[in-house]
Amino acid sequence: MVLPVPPPGIRDRAVGVVGVHRVARRLDGKGWELHKGKAYADALGRFDRRQLYAPAEAIELVKSVAHAKFDETLELAVRLGVDPRKADQMVRGSLSLPAGTGRSVKVAAFAAGEAAAEARAAGADYVGADDLVARIAEGGSIDFDVAIATPDLMVQVGKLGRILGPRGLMPNPKTGTVTNDVGKAVSEYKSGRVEYRTDRVGNVHVPIGKVSFGTGQVLDNFRAVIDELVRAKPAAAKGRYLKTMTVSSTMGPGVKVDPAKVREITDEMVGGALVGAAASVSGDVDAGANSAGGVGGRGA
Repeated sequence: MVLPVPPPGIRDRAVGVVGVHRVARRLDGKGWELHKGKAYADALGRFDRRQLYAPAEAIELVKSVAHAKFDETLELAVRLGVDPRKADQMVRGSLSLPAGTGRSVKVAAFAAGEAAAEARAAGADYVGADDLVARIAEGGSIDFDVAIATPDLMVQVGKLGRILGPRGLMPNPKTGTVTNDVGKAVSEYKSGRVEYRTDRVGNVHVPIGKVSFGTGQVLDNFRAVIDELVRAKPAAAKGRYLKTMTVSSTMGPGVKVDPAKVREITDEMVGGALVGAAASVSGDVDAGANSAGGVGGRGA
């Protein structure tokens, strides 16, 4: 992969070194090329990166070439046919993955009274109101992955915008993290609820499980994500909506998924059904059959 600018954290601008690890090399006049190890190169040689695979086949390939010593996260990247620069084409929300994410999520709940009690009962790791806001504002450690708040406390939580915003932790009604039903929200995020949003070029990245998951579990999560993206399609989006899809693991290369074969996912799944969403996806693919497809995902 060639980058126009050095990767984040580069200290030596000539050879691309972070600490003692060489992570990139400079190409004269052509930007930067990320350095890949032997295991990554070996994984690349085990499948055709130009081929489009059916969802189940792509997931099996990604699982088979995963080489890290830890349980890698599987991620689905989808290039959407939207223009994120336009407010009416932003795609953002959250969904509960039926098979979960496979990771432990720490939740902070900004709540008081009964709502605070519900949050604690649901398993929130941090619960508080003004005291929790003050602790974070004074430089306390932010050791949580999701922040949930009741609407009445958003005036106080809003003061933490410069701290929580850049980390993607600011509660937002669109993702269900500003709610009066704090207990339910905490339970959902603890059991596998994830957030998604388009980046500046229209890509959406969503974790869909772990390498240790069964293919059926990952397909269940894959189905849920596609179903949610189709549901969230902006009315202003024109032409092909689901342009490209890529599945990858934390340390592995991306495997491209054929959007036209997503309609076949009901035949590949182990349990569950996607009749409505499959029909919608099929319509999006057919409607944009003559459109130019983009390159989506980290591994594309």
